Amino acid sequence: MKTVLYRADSRGYANHGWLEARHTFSFANYFNRERMNFGVLRVLNDDKIDGGQGFGMHPHDNMEIITIPLEGDLEHKDNMGNEAVIREGDVQVMSAGTGVYHSEYNHNPDKALKLFQIWLFPNKQNVQPRYDQISIRDVAIPNRLYQILSPNPDDQGVWIHQDAWFYLGNFEAGKTDSYTLKREVNGLFVMVIDGQVTISGNKLSARDALGIWEMNKIEVEATSDARILLMDLPMQVK
Repeated sequence: MKTVLYRADSRGYANHGWLEARHTFSFANYFNRERMNFGVLRVLNDDKIDGGQGFGMHPHDNMEIITIPLEGDLEHKDNMGNEAVIREGDVQVMSAGTGVYHSEYNHNPDKALKLFQIWLFPNKQNVQPRYDQISIRDVAIPNRLYQILSPNPDDQGVWIHQDAWFYLGNFEAGKTDSYTLKREVNGLFVMVIDGQVTISGNKLSARDALGIWEMNKIEVEATSDARILLMDLPMQVK
């Protein structure tokens, strides 16, 4: 088993006044040649957006973009005609493909929005752009990892153009679970949202992350009440 540890306080940081952003990987003005990606995981941004503020219309192409609100509500518009509000307990996906323009704003004028924005390299180039969002409240299982994303449109959660699976876990202190890789060529990237966990002997706190590869299975133990995001994804970018 091989691992790489990303402590919360080692991430890139940007303060734009209305936006505070922490970057696990190189992004915008943050550049670290040792932190360009983890397999097909290119971006993991931890954003806090002031009330009523956000990103105006801007383009993307050939990227799978996943947004997970942690607190608050995100207002989305795009040139495909989609207008939606993505709330805490939802997950949003956008396959940028041949090109898409979209805007993202904090839907609430009086409180901050916190979210993860995640970009994965796709396994197919120049696909037809698409948008989807779902509620994941009904599939949440206490003290277990539950799936929110996969490559299969008929599977639980949203789907993307990549051989990747995402799971969330909401654990009480002392609870444990295990996870087995979907594919031998994949690795795992685990982000601790809140609390403290131990993963295969590695002690992690809030916003710490751990990349793991060349293994088949991991064990997760919550040493306090905790939330984690687990990403099972290819280690090779095609």
